Amino acid sequence: MKPYPFTAVVGMPDLRLALVLSSISPAVGGVLVRGEKGTAKSTMVRALAGLLPGVDVVDACRFSCDPVEPDPACPDGPHAEGSPAHRRPARLVELPVGAAEDRVIGSLNLERALADGVTDFQPGLLAAAHRGLLYVDEVNLLHDHLVDTLLDAAAMGRATVEREGVSVSHAARFVLIGTMNPEEGELRPQLLDRFGLTVEVASSRDPELRVEVVRRRLAYEADPDGFAGQYAAADAELAADIEAAQRLLPSVKLPDDALRQIAEVCASFEVDGMRADIVTARTAVAHAAWAGRTEVTTDDVRVAARLALPHRRRRNPFDAPGISEEQLEQALQDAEPEGPGPDDDGPGSGSGTPPEGGEAPPPSEGGQEPSSGGSGGDQKPVGAGEAFRARRFEVKGTGEGAAGRRSRAITDNGRTIGVQPAGTKDGHPHLLATVRAAAPHQRSRGRSGAGLVVRPQDLRFARREGREGNLVLFCVDASGSMGARQRMREVKTAVLSLLLDAYQRRDKVGLVTFRASGAELALPPTISVDAAASRLDGLATGGRTPLAEGLLEAARVLRIEAVRDPLRRPLLVVVTDGRATSGADAVQRARQAAGLLAGNVTSVVMDCESGKMRLGLAAELAEHLGAEHVPVAEVAADTLAGAVRSRISGKAA
Repeated sequence: MKPYPFTAVVGMPDLRLALVLSSISPAVGGVLVRGEKGTAKSTMVRALAGLLPGVDVVDACRFSCDPVEPDPACPDGPHAEGSPAHRRPARLVELPVGAAEDRVIGSLNLERALADGVTDFQPGLLAAAHRGLLYVDEVNLLHDHLVDTLLDAAAMGRATVEREGVSVSHAARFVLIGTMNPEEGELRPQLLDRFGLTVEVASSRDPELRVEVVRRRLAYEADPDGFAGQYAAADAELAADIEAAQRLLPSVKLPDDALRQIAEVCASFEVDGMRADIVTARTAVAHAAWAGRTEVTTDDVRVAARLALPHRRRRNPFDAPGISEEQLEQALQDAEPEGPGPDDDGPGSGSGTPPEGGEAPPPSEGGQEPSSGGSGGDQKPVGAGEAFRARRFEVKGTGEGAAGRRSRAITDNGRTIGVQPAGTKDGHPHLLATVRAAAPHQRSRGRSGAGLVVRPQDLRFARREGREGNLVLFCVDASGSMGARQRMREVKTAVLSLLLDAYQRRDKVGLVTFRASGAELALPPTISVDAAASRLDGLATGGRTPLAEGLLEAARVLRIEAVRDPLRRPLLVVVTDGRATSGADAVQRARQAAGLLAGNVTSVVMDCESGKMRLGLAAELAEHLGAEHVPVAEVAADTLAGAVRSRISGKAA
């Protein structure tokens, strides 16, 4: 079946332009496509490969070496000058989210290395993507160890595999393209910065446009070859334009005035580092080549800034990406030496049209969305203050969950704490343990050469201990007592800080609230910390305190998640002043609910009680839960450090 034609995709001019510019100049650094599900993000990316010019590669080279400039360290080399070569289409290599590390970077055959002294390297996906496109769908769900691998390859242009003293390195230069749904969580800042351009896409609300999308999709499914044939000429014309722009690219000049504009714009948006300036400059040059010009103009800088800066101006994970159009125009005018630049819109296709909307406020700027339910007398949502660095709470014991940065766990990465035979849980080979396992059997196996005779049963793998990500479930008291004396602002600030900590430690988060006469699951467990921050921001208070219902709802959520994701251990954070005032025998029912959780779940009770006269009910609840009791004022990491220093000083005195 032929892929969906690139020119048949309806709308999304910004995405079309970003993909084209990255194809013209791979040095731009690729594209990150953010958008809701079902917006044809993957369809357009997969269609791009058919537009790219072919590449010349050395015959029988598994690493796609250029016959003009072959990689001197190529594992299949060295390649002599004038080696036979052939031309093949550019590749689009897809990296699955759940891929093993060896599948991505390649693997070494330890048996052959020990027995024959031969470095038998099997290339991975990075080798296949060299001089092509590497596409990661749902890139925000990529495991941390794969993110680290991508970061290394993107920074160095090479992939290196090292296994117990044996090292192999090869070129790995590719255009990185990722798609993601922001509702499912954000990217690590380091990987986010590696994407040269970013584009926000959303489904159109125009009925006519939606009808056309459905009509084309159904026509493609009914006759893929015939449908592709209808757009073959348009795709061929676009491919020719891309190739022409690639030829023109080295001739495009970047004058000092344009460089000054780029520096002014980047400084105006307070982006970190110099990568933003460099990427914007490369994008502006590519856009000039795409427009058929040999010199960068103000319009090129304007388009480049709209694509290269939105994801670089974020100050924390809860800031929405985007740039202010007014601020951009003002920065361009400030850098203009002689009046405004050209106001044309780029290529005739209109692909340089700026994205709609300006800068969106972060969710921590104040709530706007009242919560549903509850009794009369509800108070309006109170905004949170500025997040701080929170203490690290961890789950007791050692787990085997997804790699993260919170609790101890047996993982693929970390310090080696032992060895295990093949088949139990394979990981990185352990050379010394393998040699020890094979050594006693050399005589019986008839060893006669210099190498060892190694059998599969001799292989040993490292057992490593690192950190895992957990499920952090917040159970938040939203009753009327929490709204007294602006207590909720302090509570929201502390919870927001813990959410930021969960984001940095690769946790899933969930939110249960209880107020009036019941509890509700405000946010099912998700890796989208942004969604949790948004729900927290709109949380109103009011009514009595159904503490028992809140704990029971938390227990129900944890029970369901234990079935869905059994390896991810939970951490329950109960945010309350400890009162239980809703229903008959409220206090007794709360104690019984706490007893159901005690011993089964690692818990923390964040004590929100304030004032001079305190009842100590939250501390009593923590005792029934078997939980750690932490006053809300001591959630910050620096308060814990201060308390420890005070205790040490007191003992010394």
